Amino acid sequence: MQPIPDLSAQALISRELFTALRRDAPLVQCLTNFVSMNTAANVLLAMGASPAMVHAQEEAPEFARVCGAVVINIGTLSTPWLDSMLLTAASANEAGIPWVLDPVAHHATAFRRDAVRRLLALRPAIIRGNASEIIALAGGQSAGKGVDAGDAVAQAEASAHALAASLGTVVAVTGETDYVTDGTRAVRITGGSPLMPRVTATGCALTALVGACAAVSRKDPYSAAVAALSCFAIAGQHAGERAEGPGSFAWRFLDALAALEADSLTRESPLR
Repeated sequence: MQPIPDLSAQALISRELFTALRRDAPLVQCLTNFVSMNTAANVLLAMGASPAMVHAQEEAPEFARVCGAVVINIGTLSTPWLDSMLLTAASANEAGIPWVLDPVAHHATAFRRDAVRRLLALRPAIIRGNASEIIALAGGQSAGKGVDAGDAVAQAEASAHALAASLGTVVAVTGETDYVTDGTRAVRITGGSPLMPRVTATGCALTALVGACAAVSRKDPYSAAVAALSCFAIAGQHAGERAEGPGSFAWRFLDALAALEADSLTRESPLR
């Protein structure tokens, strides 16, 4: 049985990490897909971090050593990109830099399954995915179709816990109600907006923010994931309350992230 989390204490940690992120403006290297580059960069900038979309094999492994964190997203995967991802993850590990994996649609093709297997062997600090991706990653049968989840987050909680325990990593499952676990601790996060899945690359941008929080919380990746998802949940709810549709939500969400204050993480804590 998992221990009952001290939600107030965890919310205070999220507030501290938010403050550290805004103060330190960590450099986050994103080897991410073509669709998400602009959105992820804007989200990181809105939160106060510094994005770097550096993915070429000739420089990405070297660049990783000067970053606060590395984010690897396999959304638009190719052989040259995979080679660079593997080298960059290994370089980050050697330098003690946390790296975050977003296994986008990893179960869809043999190429992706092999890619994620090789990346997992390099032990990411945090894995962020939707429910179907996490279920499949743990060896279960998911109902996912490509990048879209066909399973509820609640159905993926046991898979997330098993995956985190077996790999010694943090697993964040995102959806209507998010779930984060390190195999020992676990918490659910509510909030956000139904419009979030209707704006492309929102989940990929969240993974980038998880990386930014990991950069200021190297010894506690669990709290990094919780803080990042909390920021998204609060800002998403604020933006959704005023948005008229996906288009207006997209820019309102960036504004809501930029307008977040440290006290929001405790005053409006979405932890459950």
